[in-house]
Parts: sequence; C-alpha cells; structure tokens
Amino acid sequence: MTKTVHLAVYDTFSDWETGYATAHIHRELWQREPGTWQVKTVGPSIEPVTSMGGMRIVPDLALADLAPQDSAMLILPGSATWETGALAAFADKAREFLAAGVPVAAICGATFGLASAGLLDARAHTSNAAQYLAMSGYSGGEHFSHEPAVIDGDLITATGTSPVDFARAIFARLELFEPRVLEAWFALYKDNDPAGFFALAEYEQARTAGPVA
Repeated sequence: MTKTVHLAVYDTFSDWETGYATAHIHRELWQREPGTWQVKTVGPSIEPVTSMGGMRIVPDLALADLAPQDSAMLILPGSATWETGALAAFADKAREFLAAGVPVAAICGATFGLASAGLLDARAHTSNAAQYLAMSGYSGGEHFSHEPAVIDGDLITATGTSPVDFARAIFARLELFEPRVLEAWFALYKDNDPAGFFALAEYEQARTAGPVA
C-alpha cells in the first residue's frame, strides 16, 4: 500500500530546508520498503506558488482537501510569511493532524507558526533560537531545546540551518530506513564520512543479491 507524505508549499517556502527529506522519501534506494512511499505537495489552493529559490510549483492538492487519514506525515517548511500569520491555516491543519495521531514535521519559520498556534506549549521542541520563538508570545519556552532537531511523539521540529538533521528525524519517525542504514545515511550526508557511503553500498548490494543458489 502506498504511503503519502505531504509537503506544504506556499509562496517563498524555503525549498532547501526539505530537499533532503523529500528526495530520499521519493527515492527507493536503501529504503526498508522500496516502492511504498510517495511525496505530494499541498498548497493554499491548487494555484501555482513560487519558492524562495524561484521554483514554480503547482500543488497536487489544496489544503482544504487534505485529511489526516490520507497522509503519513505533513512537512511544513519555513517561509518569509509565517511570522505574519498568513499561513495560520497550515498551523490549523497541523493541529488537526496531531489530534489524529498523524506526524507533523516543522522547520524554521514553521515552528514559529506552530508556536503562535499554541502547539509547542507542552511539547519538547526546537527552532532557530529560543529568542525567536519567544516573539510568538507562546508559553512553551521551558520545553525549548538547543538541538538541530527534536522529536516529541508525533511532532518534529528543527532549526532552519539543519536540513540534514531534520531529514534524519523524519526518516526515523517514518521508519523509512533500518536503524543502521539511517546512521550510515547521516554519516554520509551530515559529516561527509566516506564510511557512510560504503556502508550504504554494502547494504544495497546485500539486499539486491538475493539468495545464493
């Protein structure tokens, strides 16, 4: 059965923050269940949006048509407009997902939006800085952690400068890779450690070799 991860897209969304996550969810290589996963985009409507990097995206569906039961996770990237309240509808959808027990992953400005909506008041979380989130007026400062990414049950948060850590947290929550594969992936993409590459190559070779006649 296909599992769908939904990536929120809106004007000025920070395309680099979610690239590692979406690429390796879509890509079958090294996955525990190859061919199971897909990524779909969800926008304010189905009208095209433009990322911060200037990429024009036509959303696969509108936010109003997204239901938690149809999704494995909602990923919320940062943008230049979270602080203005313009994306409050996406925070409301995140609330709906969390209430239904479906994971939400937020990075950079999206954490500000969730904080403004009260969704970080009682959950362990991180963001770009404690002072940054404090400007939202939220009440969860005691739960802030100075880490690149934090998982608290169904909620993942990350600082905007840590897209690889964000991706690792997403993969862990989805159980996309076996644990040893995930750590090899992180060693390669976070630390540029050649040992990670060779561990991944060895895993894929063993997986595809099949039984010996």
